[in-house]
Amino acid sequence: MGRESYWSADPDGLLRVDAGVRLADRDPGAKPAFDGGKQEGVSALAEGAGILADLQERLYAAATQGDQRRVLLVLQAMDTAGKGGIVSHVVGAMNPGGVRYAGFKKPTAEELAHDFLWRIEKALPGAGQVGVFDRSHYEDVLIGRVRRLAPAEEIERRYRAINDFEREIVETGTTLVKVMLHLGKDEQRKRLQDRLDRPEKRWKFNPGDVDERLLWDDYQEAYQVVFDRTSTAYAPWFVVPANRKWYARIAVQHLLIDALERLDLGWPEPDYDVDEQRARLAAS
Repeated sequence: MGRESYWSADPDGLLRVDAGVRLADRDPGAKPAFDGGKQEGVSALAEGAGILADLQERLYAAATQGDQRRVLLVLQAMDTAGKGGIVSHVVGAMNPGGVRYAGFKKPTAEELAHDFLWRIEKALPGAGQVGVFDRSHYEDVLIGRVRRLAPAEEIERRYRAINDFEREIVETGTTLVKVMLHLGKDEQRKRLQDRLDRPEKRWKFNPGDVDERLLWDDYQEAYQVVFDRTSTAYAPWFVVPANRKWYARIAVQHLLIDALERLDLGWPEPDYDVDEQRARLAAS
């Protein structure tokens, strides 16, 4: 059974945030366009891993001959939604030499002394790389809005700055895959409880996660504004249901594979005579 046979349709259109899409209408427990269950999801992920690794290698190889294209996966979510699992199980299938990972925490004093996009620009992937942002510039309009860390007019400026920034990097060769892992509130409670109940997971628990949870509705509203202002034709958002970790992983993998396949990457032609080098090698 091939990877595509698990899907009843291409999930991209079902996951993409188009005009008028409401986050409240998206079911975090759904599995859009996927016919199977967890077992089939695990099989699809394993099969897709080889496809993704091959496409990444083609991208990396193209850069050796001057191709400037690159792919950037942006992951945003509430706590426990599974960003780490995406990095481990999806991105981890690729050659780490061709991946540039950046996890954005609370800004440092140096970063706060610059515009909010300064640290983002420094972390962009190079030509031939697949970049991964574990949280991103969107923190500055999500937490910034919910926690009122900046005046309302500054938050509005940031939406416009993000759109301009993303348009610029797309025009210079970056394919953006922006994913919000959509976790249900009840499921988050279960996952946080699991971290408290299991000694080997307590290191992952942060009391601040509960503080953020108390602002759940505010964050859902902030995400909706992000989608309304920054889901564009050149850099659309995708809302991936995250209550089923296995589904979130195969969905993000599918989005990455589709993004790379659209680049139509072949193997670069060598700048030497293959037959001549075969003869030299045989005589060596």
